[in-house]
This record gives sequence, C-alpha cells and structure tokens, in this order.
Amino acid sequence: MMLLVAMAITVAYAASLAASAGVFGLDFWWELAALVTIMLLGHWQEMKAVGQARGSLAALAALLPDEAERVGPDGDTEWVPVAGLRVGDVLLVRPGGRVPADGRVVEGAAELDESMITGESRPVARSTGDRVVAGTVATDSAVRVEVRALGEETTLAGIRRMVAEAQRSSGRAQVLADRFAAWLFYVATATAVVTVLVWTALGRPDEAVVRTVTVLVIACPHALGLAIPLVVALSTAVAARSGVLVKSRLALERMRTVDAVLFDKTGTLTRGEHVLTGVAAVAGTGEDEALRLAARVEADSEHPLARAIVAAAGPPGGAAPATGFRSLPGRGVQATIDGTAYAVGGPALLREVGADLPAELHRAAADWAARGAAVLHLVRLPRTVLAAFALADEVRPEARAAIDELRALGVGTIAMITGDAAPVARAVAADLGFRPGLDEVFAEVLPTDKDEKVADLQRRRLTVAMVGDGVNDAPALARADVGIAIGAGTDVAIESAGVVLASSDPRAVAAVIRLSRASYRKMVQNLAWAAGYNVVALPLAAGALARAGVALSPAAAAVLMSASTIVVALNAQLLRRVRLGAGAAAQDRA
Repeated sequence: MMLLVAMAITVAYAASLAASAGVFGLDFWWELAALVTIMLLGHWQEMKAVGQARGSLAALAALLPDEAERVGPDGDTEWVPVAGLRVGDVLLVRPGGRVPADGRVVEGAAELDESMITGESRPVARSTGDRVVAGTVATDSAVRVEVRALGEETTLAGIRRMVAEAQRSSGRAQVLADRFAAWLFYVATATAVVTVLVWTALGRPDEAVVRTVTVLVIACPHALGLAIPLVVALSTAVAARSGVLVKSRLALERMRTVDAVLFDKTGTLTRGEHVLTGVAAVAGTGEDEALRLAARVEADSEHPLARAIVAAAGPPGGAAPATGFRSLPGRGVQATIDGTAYAVGGPALLREVGADLPAELHRAAADWAARGAAVLHLVRLPRTVLAAFALADEVRPEARAAIDELRALGVGTIAMITGDAAPVARAVAADLGFRPGLDEVFAEVLPTDKDEKVADLQRRRLTVAMVGDGVNDAPALARADVGIAIGAGTDVAIESAGVVLASSDPRAVAAVIRLSRASYRKMVQNLAWAAGYNVVALPLAAGALARAGVALSPAAAAVLMSASTIVVALNAQLLRRVRLGAGAAAQDRA
C-alpha cells in the first residue's frame, strides 16, 4: 500500500521538476500539493477510525483508580497510590468506589457493579470470602478487601492482553485481504506501465504522466488495507465491553458456521451447587418445622448438601443451637435438640438404624430419585422417619433462554455432556427443553472421554463449539472447532479455549455467534467495496473514457481514494450497533 503511495508521489514530483525545467508543458506542482494533502487527510481519517476502535484498551485501563484507601493494623485508613499496594494489604472500598485490585472480601457485604467485566447489568452480591475484581464498583455499602493480585496479574490486565492479542491476530479474511492487496499492487503497476506506453504512442507525453500518476493514486489500497483490521479491532472491542473475550480471531470467524453446541452440564448449564427442591413430611409434622429441625441438626456440617438445607431454612431466629453434633461418615449427621436425638442422612442412615420409610414419603422420594435428585431424611432416633428432602444441582435460570436463542440463530444440534448418571442428565435436559431426536445428551462420560464425544460430532460433519469450565473440559475445548470457556472456570480451561466468557451466563454463546456473523458480513461488504471500487476506478484513471470527455485528475483520484477509505471506516463502525447483551433477540442487522 505504501509502495503505491510512494510511487505516485515520486512520479508526480519528478514530472513537476521536469515541467519546471521546460521538458513538459504542464504545471503540476499544485496537483502534487493537493495530492499529498488529500492523502494525508485520508490517512488521518483511517488512523482516527482505528484509534477509536483500539481505544477500548485505554478505557479498560481507565477503570482502575489512581489511589486506594488502605487499612492499617490499628484500623486507621490512609490514601496510597495503587502502585504502592502489596499483596495482603486490606483496602476499604466505600459505596460508589471502585475496587483497586483483585482480592477477597474479608469484612462486610455489598452489591458490586461488574458490568465492565462481565457485561451483566445487574449488581452482584458479594460478602465475606467472595472474590472481587479490580475495576468493579461497590454500589450500596462499604467492604474491606484483602489484595490478592496486582498490576499485570489482575483480571482486568488479563482482559486487556486478550483483546490486544486478538486485535493483532489474523484470520482467513485478513489473509485474503493481504493477498488481494499484493495482487492489486501488481495490477496497478502493470496498468500504469500500459498507460504510459499507450499515451506516449498516441503522442501525448503530458497526458501519459497525468494518467500514470492518477492510476497509481486511485489504486492505492487504503480502503483494502483498512477493510479487515478495522473490523477486527471493532469486533473485539465491542465483545470485550460485553464480557466476551476473543483470544483467537480464527475462533470468532468459525463461530458463524457452528451448527452444534456442546455444553458441559455442571457449572455451565447448572450452578454446580445443590439447592433444596422439595420437602415432604409425615402427618403431624409440618414441612417448615421439619426443615428447621433438619437445618439445626446440619448447622455444624460442612457437607454441600447440609449447607443447602441450612440455606433453605434461613436464619435460625431465637432457636437454641443443637448440641452433641456428631458426623456419621457415609451416612449423615446426628445432634440433640431440646433433649431429643435426631439424625439427617440418606438411605444408608435408614438401613443402619433399621427405619422404614412411610408410604407418603416413599412415593415422593422415588419421584425425586427418578429425576436424579439426592434424597435426605430426617429421623427422630431411634427409628422414626419424620421427613424427606430433595436436593439437586440447580439449573441456571438463563440456561433455557440460551438454548432458545441458539435455536433462533439456526443452530441445529444442542448437546449436553456430563459425568452424572443418566437419570440426572435426562432430568436436566427436560428442564432445558431438549428436543428428543434432535438434541443429544451424553451421560456418565468420564473426564478423559469428553474430547472423544466432540470428535464423534465432528465425524458427522458438524462444526462444534464446546462450552465448559473445568480442568476435565480442557481436552474437549482444544479439540472442538471453537472452544468457549466460562470465565468463572479454571485457568486450564481458559487457556484451551479460543473465546472466554467473563460471566457464567450461557446466553453469551449466542452473542458470540451474532458477533461472528455481523463481523464477517462487514468484512465481506468492505472487501466487495474495495475490490469493486478498483475495478471501476482503474480504467477511468487510465483514460479509457477520455474520448467521451470523462477523465480524472490526480487530485480527483486522491479524493476518490480517500472517500473509499472513509466509506469502509463508516461501514465498519456500524458493528457498534450489534447487541451482545444477555438475552438479545434475533440476529442483528448491522
């Protein structure tokens, strides 16, 4: 591109010098000045457009405050530069303030605005023990945060690196544009040579110089050089603002052709933690009363199922805590409440104490077990069963919407893979609205076999996107045509993926497809414009219609060349209109 510019200016300058020496009878200096000025104007417009797209990186950096309020050993606070912080420092983040560094809440609770990281508009509750990310905003109350990562180790710095790497990476469309620019150079040079020979043979050396300069100027592939890089810069910037981090340009290009999306179940379609989904109690015992009793028995247990029961029961109020807590490995727990011994556990507990499950509880427990739920029982010792509880891995409320959005985008096959038992997998699939015969469920899959299921789908000539978050998902993410890692997942999964979702919302997968299709559409439009412009402009510049009175001056050619660049830049800017927010409806038309 720059070689064509240099050739055009050099020829124009040499011709102007020759004209001043009396070799030619034309005054070309003003044309040369106009040519250089207009080219610089077009180049400035190009750099301005690219700079605006890449300004997202600077915007990310601007999210960090310059100072932080550090809490001293005596509880006093002092304002210090963020650069002076150390891992282990405790910071006070006041309402409306930004978190200065990645860390963990050690005191207090607040709702944090994480939209700049995840794209999720609703504030997220964070309390003691929860991780917080630099750049997020405490909206309603103050918290104290222990610093865990600083500088280039923070999540925000990682996002900046991903965006920068994606903007530097090349995809198929970029390679095509580079080749086209090379071909255009040879075509323009050959056209310029032919123009010189033809006009000189016609006895018009002055016109030969003018036409040659015009050909070299109008063929300058500014628009072609901008067609792909600007779309790349804009698409990755738009994605980053919505919590979609593109690590590989090729991965984003491939997403438009995906016709099968394979979701890991745990942590992706479900929350990865159990919640209480059902309670049944015998006659004479209320369900609320049974739940409160079970929660008091389980209060000192660290088991995930115990925590789910305690959370469902809510605050204990003024009830006295249970005494004599004892864990029964493999069976459950036991404690004494108001002088009465109770136990909570599964079927193994019932077998140990010799208790029979009442008929009304047996029916409920059988239904729950068929749906893959874990079933616990409240037993008044020695062997009276009072209630049964169902606990299951909760399906994310947005997961069903994610499936519907993918279908609306034309994705033909939705699949789910899990190591859980088949009844659990079928129950989750039913909750998500999987279609028998069209969508697929892979259950009881060992971690080492997940990538083989991806290969099975690929052998059916499907283009597969794999979505996961765990260490055992990494091989499958790497094998898939596009690997998409949930940002809340492990570092191994993130490293194996081409796209990273900063949030855990599976609806972002549909957003990636919309962005891929929109950016590809812009690339094609820009390439078609740049190519079509040169097909029409080169013959006009060479003087093909001079006999009809249609001829371009070098200055007019420079104007057209700059105008074509601006058209490409403005068309690419329409990518900003693509909606990537969770729950966005049908595909945008940018």
